[in-house]
Amino acid sequence: MGSSKTLPRLDESLLSYLPQFMRLSRQDIRDILDQAVSRRFDADTVIFEEGAPAERFYLLLDGYVRVLRITKEGKRVILLHIQSGQLIGIARAIGRTEYPATAMTASECLALSWPMSLFDVFAEKYDGFINETQKAVGRRMNEMNTRIVELSSQHVDRRVANALLRLIDQSGREVGDGVEIDFPITRKDLSELSATTLHTVSRLMTAWERDGIVKSSRQRIVVRNPRKLAELGHVDKTKQPPIR
Repeated sequence: MGSSKTLPRLDESLLSYLPQFMRLSRQDIRDILDQAVSRRFDADTVIFEEGAPAERFYLLLDGYVRVLRITKEGKRVILLHIQSGQLIGIARAIGRTEYPATAMTASECLALSWPMSLFDVFAEKYDGFINETQKAVGRRMNEMNTRIVELSSQHVDRRVANALLRLIDQSGREVGDGVEIDFPITRKDLSELSATTLHTVSRLMTAWERDGIVKSSRQRIVVRNPRKLAELGHVDKTKQPPIR
């Protein structure tokens, strides 16, 4: 669950480094913050559901969010992960009055939100807001298109390898024995992200652990050999994700 409250007088620097707001004056940012509501969400909490009226849009200040859809058979498919510093629930940006997908926290999260009616106000009043928001939508669409191609043309081992590579690119942090995905993720989550079965993911992860490519424990995955994982995903070695 989460708790909501009106924001205290947070400093304008909270938003000034983000692309949507970096062109704005401190007073403009102050006005935006004064209209926001903050909420802290526990892990695995639904922020909004697919098909629900898009009443608010959110800025993720801390944590990670999974964007997912539910098939007619009731199966979850994870479309992508969104990290802190990004807007979510921006249905108005794509001309929708309802949320096109479900947003669920992948970790404990802190977010600001505003009524959707303010989206058009921000777009008209604040320089750079709508342009940067549209760029973010474009990047997400490109990522989902890439995944559609993978699902239709790649063998399952490549899909799982590429899913892990995207995760360490987005959220990886260096630890003593490799690069750890910086939020809780289970093998079931990985199966939903790569559109395969839990059994298949478990079989692959067990083999990759034996080969020293990954290490996993409950809700934690460390990629110990990103180069070898990139080879499994048939990724160009010159375009490997950065090690963070």
